[in-house]
Amino acid sequence: MGYKAGFVALVGRTNVGKSTLLNAILQEKIAITSPKPQTTRNTIRGILTTDEYQVIFVDTPGIHKPKSKLSEFMIEVAKRTLKEVDLILYMIEPDTEVGPGDRYIIEHLKGVDTPVILVVNKIDLVSEKRVEETIKIFKEQYEFEDAVAISATQNKNIDLLKEKIVSLLPEGPKYYLDDYMTDQPEKLIVAEIIREKMLHFLEEEVPHGVYVEVESIKEREDKDIIDIEAYIYCEKESHKGIVIGKNGQMLKKIGQSARLDLEKFYGKQVFLDLWVKTRKGWRDNTTLLKKLGYAIDKKTYE
Repeated sequence: MGYKAGFVALVGRTNVGKSTLLNAILQEKIAITSPKPQTTRNTIRGILTTDEYQVIFVDTPGIHKPKSKLSEFMIEVAKRTLKEVDLILYMIEPDTEVGPGDRYIIEHLKGVDTPVILVVNKIDLVSEKRVEETIKIFKEQYEFEDAVAISATQNKNIDLLKEKIVSLLPEGPKYYLDDYMTDQPEKLIVAEIIREKMLHFLEEEVPHGVYVEVESIKEREDKDIIDIEAYIYCEKESHKGIVIGKNGQMLKKIGQSARLDLEKFYGKQVFLDLWVKTRKGWRDNTTLLKKLGYAIDKKTYE
């Protein structure tokens, strides 16, 4: 058998664990994770390369009812991705009924010829019987190529899933060099790490009204320290006060937690400066969204 290489999309409702699965497969933090829904905004490519295969994973935004220009973009990316990959991993939770969100996704799956593996995540939280019932019910709605039950947080059946993925990929040369783990710009990865901390620490509505813009990343002359300066932009003035917190304590907490992850990412000491500003209505500002990379007419793959 020859070398295999291809693109694999991760799709599903918000908060089913797509980013957690991507990080588990790559054993590296590429996509941000959070218990709050709609964490992923950008299409993150994680690249897994071995002597036998190369898999390029595309972590799409969760499909949900749009409430802004930004969410319209996110849904458009997720739907278009279904047609542009070699394989789709459709992630669900072990539910005993197919809800409206899943029906919406399944209808889009019926419109493409791409093979689909049903991935039931979070099996560590329910009984084996419930997992079996879930697979049976979803198979009645769509003819999946295969079904795998996993726990992304517990690393259960991840290797089995990888085997299933590789078996369905086409033969072909590598798309990326061996040492590539993502094709995302450095500033985007840094911004997403900072945003993840806001998702963990802040109130429910605040994180989705903010975005992070990394102003500069500079390595000092001795190359032992990296200085990073970034701006957190809030949609509302009231959110700015929440992000900063009393006596600056919340911003300090976000910065300290992000710095620890950034030091793991770079393998060296990081000094992180965070500033908070207000930019009202940014999620509906088409010009700004394009500047941030959320351009609907932009191709998912170059």
